[in-house]
Amino acid sequence: MTSPPGRRIRGLDAEQRKQARRDQLLDAALELFAADGYHNTSIEQICQAAYVGTKSFYEVFDSREDCYIALLRRITERATAAMVEALRVAPEDEDRAMELLVSTFVHAFLDDPRIAKASFGEAAGLSPAVERERRSNRRWAAAYIESVWQKYGVPTGELGVDTHRMAIGMIGGMFDMLGDWMLDSDLTKPSDVDALVGDLVDFTRVVRFGLTAPDARRVRSA
Repeated sequence: MTSPPGRRIRGLDAEQRKQARRDQLLDAALELFAADGYHNTSIEQICQAAYVGTKSFYEVFDSREDCYIALLRRITERATAAMVEALRVAPEDEDRAMELLVSTFVHAFLDDPRIAKASFGEAAGLSPAVERERRSNRRWAAAYIESVWQKYGVPTGELGVDTHRMAIGMIGGMFDMLGDWMLDSDLTKPSDVDALVGDLVDFTRVVRFGLTAPDARRVRSA
């Protein structure tokens, strides 16, 4: 028996109830993917953990893969909002600004260890659709890095260097460093997290120096 159109249940209309189910399913998926891994988590387990019926799952997501991609997007949206705000309030001093931005990046994923595990422990190589999502995220992050460089006076596009590709490489390196760090570090230990932030800040400075060093002022041969 279906509810009449426009009927409100517990103060929620149909669209709000659908969004609530979606949030419940994503919360459950985050917990299970982080604890047991993508391949060891079934749709039925996600539904049980979310107290949502399987039929309702398919009203929101087409598949487990679709649910995982939606989870990645939710994680990315929240991290993006934090990074945009951090750049808005970043100090004029570039070194201090990079420390703030890198710290914000790290804490966006590590303050809740489940997010780091679900993002970095699972995403690589799952499927072409997941890989496209990861690449889309990296392109946005690269564009963000370029906006940071522009704000702090790196003359992008004027040194014969493809700064967009450099930004893609820098983001890939940062993600790989974070993923490698997770293999043998304690995600809940502040000193370990601080060490990671320090390493990433050093890495960004090396890339930044390379963009403006004399050897970088070359024009690529045709």
